[in-house]
Amino acid sequence: MSKEVGEPIAYKLGSIPFIHTEIFLDSRPLIPRTETEYWVDLAIKEIREKRIERVKILDLCAGSGCIGVAILKEIPDALVDFAEIDKSHHSTIEKNLRTNEIDMSRARIFGGDLFENISDTYNFILTNPPYIDPKLWSRVEDSVTQYEPREALDGGGEGLEIINRILLETHKYLKNGGVLYLEHEPEQVEALSKNPLYLNTSPDQYGVNRFSRFVK
Repeated sequence: MSKEVGEPIAYKLGSIPFIHTEIFLDSRPLIPRTETEYWVDLAIKEIREKRIERVKILDLCAGSGCIGVAILKEIPDALVDFAEIDKSHHSTIEKNLRTNEIDMSRARIFGGDLFENISDTYNFILTNPPYIDPKLWSRVEDSVTQYEPREALDGGGEGLEIINRILLETHKYLKNGGVLYLEHEPEQVEALSKNPLYLNTSPDQYGVNRFSRFVK
C-alpha cells in the first residue's frame, strides 16, 4: 500500500506554465509534464514549417487542453478541436482558452470516447493518451497515483489498449499528408513501429523514447 504523500504543487497553486501559456487545473485533470511540453514545442515548429493556411489540429485526450491552447497561442491562424471524454474538464479547457486570450471562434470542444464525436479531418492530431501499463503501476510516483486521475494514465493491457484504438482510427481523421504525434512509454516503440503509418520515434529532453510520429 502506497504511503500518504502531499498534494502536487500544481494543484495547490491551481495552474502551471506550459510553453508560453498558463494552464489552469480547476477540474484536476492530468498535470502537464515537461516531457509533453518538449515534444509539443517540436510539433509547433513542424506546423509552422508546413505553412498550411488555417491549419486544422485535433488535441485528442485533451485533459486540461494544454496542447491545443499552446498551439493556438503560438500559431495565430490555427484552428484547434479538443476531444475529451470527461466533460468536467471542458470548463477548464474553456478557461484556459479565455485566460490565454485565445479567440474562442478558433476552438471547438467535443466530448465522447476518442473520435466518437469527431467528423472532421485534420492536418495534425496530437495526443497524450493514457499509456501506463497497469502491471507497472508500482513505478508511478505516489503523488501521481493518489491525486491525479487514473483514467488519464491507465492504458490497459501493456499500456496499449487506448493507443491501439487511436491508431486503428487515426487514418480516417487525418488529411493526406497529415501527421499524428503520439506520446507513449519507451517499451511500446516496438509495437507502435508495426503500424503502417509509423514514421519515427524521438527521445524527450531526458533521452527517453517518448513520442512517435505517424504520417498518412
